[in-house]
Amino acid sequence: MEILSSEQIRTWDEYTIANEPVSSIDLMERAAKVCSEWIRSNGYANSSFTIFCGKGNNGGDGLAIARMLLEHGCFVAVYILEFGHKGTDDFQINLARLHQTTAQIKFIQAEENIYPIPGNDIVIDALFGSGLNRPLSGVTEKLVEHINRSGNTVIAIDVPSGLFVDRSSKGNTVISARHTLSFQCYKPAFLVAENGASIGQVHVLDIGLLPGYLDGLRPEAALVDKKYIQQIFRPRNEFAHKGNFGHALLLAGSFGKIGAAMLAAKACLRSGSGLLTCHVPACGYEIMQASIPEAMVISDDESAKLTNVKEGLSKYNALGIGPGIGTDARTKLLIENILNDYKNPMVIDADALNILASDKKLLSAIPKYSILTPHPKEFERLFGKCENDFERIAAARENAEKYQVVIVLKGHHTFVASPDGQGYFNSTGNAGMAKGGSGDVLTGMATAFLAQHYSGIEAAILSVYFHGLAGDLAAACYSEQSMIASDIIENIGRAILL
Repeated sequence: MEILSSEQIRTWDEYTIANEPVSSIDLMERAAKVCSEWIRSNGYANSSFTIFCGKGNNGGDGLAIARMLLEHGCFVAVYILEFGHKGTDDFQINLARLHQTTAQIKFIQAEENIYPIPGNDIVIDALFGSGLNRPLSGVTEKLVEHINRSGNTVIAIDVPSGLFVDRSSKGNTVISARHTLSFQCYKPAFLVAENGASIGQVHVLDIGLLPGYLDGLRPEAALVDKKYIQQIFRPRNEFAHKGNFGHALLLAGSFGKIGAAMLAAKACLRSGSGLLTCHVPACGYEIMQASIPEAMVISDDESAKLTNVKEGLSKYNALGIGPGIGTDARTKLLIENILNDYKNPMVIDADALNILASDKKLLSAIPKYSILTPHPKEFERLFGKCENDFERIAAARENAEKYQVVIVLKGHHTFVASPDGQGYFNSTGNAGMAKGGSGDVLTGMATAFLAQHYSGIEAAILSVYFHGLAGDLAAACYSEQSMIASDIIENIGRAILL
């Protein structure tokens, strides 16, 4: 699914109006209808509503929703924020239509016109849409603060009022919605952690915008869903053998952290690598041999850490390094040697990222189209502190292009930055995956897909999607609270089957 900017969404509306053709007021009617149907179909059919409207087209949506709810027997009170102008043409048409009903219509000109909201009312926020370009202030800000303090359930139309679509709203006053009913596609603001408290659950509703607008359009980002995965995932040939699916090498573990190597190895095998060799400290040799019989194991000369790889690396189709390895000086030297010797794409995670952050000239030695999988703190160590999620995403894009690598910025909607400037947000995963070991699982999965001859960007997208989906299946079985990283591994097969 495409993720569009506010300008692209506005242009899509105009394209539909011109080419369907449909009038703007009828397109507004269509949007209001799908919103009112969603509201009535999701447990609010017998509720009373307080609807707050601005005088733009978002307010026009709110007035039309009010009229439709009234037609279905709901009690509706409408409050219009008075700006001293008539409002848009479509707003005025819907206001005239609403005056023909029994709706209570009041205007808010000043703070003294803000009254308590009945405790059981559902609040519908239609103050501002996706075109907002400055922070809320004055009576508008006071009204939003009043709504947020009320404790009522809030349903936002298009976007929660006060929220910017394409840039950070951090520190601004924004409606805190339980549900956001948006139109046709995801917006960037819905996919960043800093807006989690504002957007609640996002529901993208189809209002029939013409798909022809998307032909030839290259959005800056896409939402990876099942349809997209089906386009890049390759089923196995019936006559294939293990050599067709690559030989992966994992360098992982140190004393006390052999579990990281085990998790990465099991995930790699579950994700389809034809062969797997694990290079671990000597202390982990027996553990790995006993617990993962499908993998070959090489032990380091050192008992507690990784210091050298004696055999050549060229026979491996993909390499994953980092889970649990520590940052010892000799481990750092090992990574430097690997970067000099190995020219295929690799997966770099955890302590390997921290080693790169301690000596950033190593970034230029990373093989092209390798996959880096930092969480936000690791990302900051590598590329500098960012003030908000939008800055962090922009920095991921910039550095992916600069170093010609794939950067997987881990989070709820993990962002994958491609070397060609394209971005991808993931649609799977849950908060139960925020536990130790989940990142090690992702490293193993990404290494497996690289070994199977997927490109760096394909391997990153596939591993992130299936990792999240396996996490969702685990949460459904064990709950987000109780699931652990091993449960993700046990559900990789089920995720791929879906």
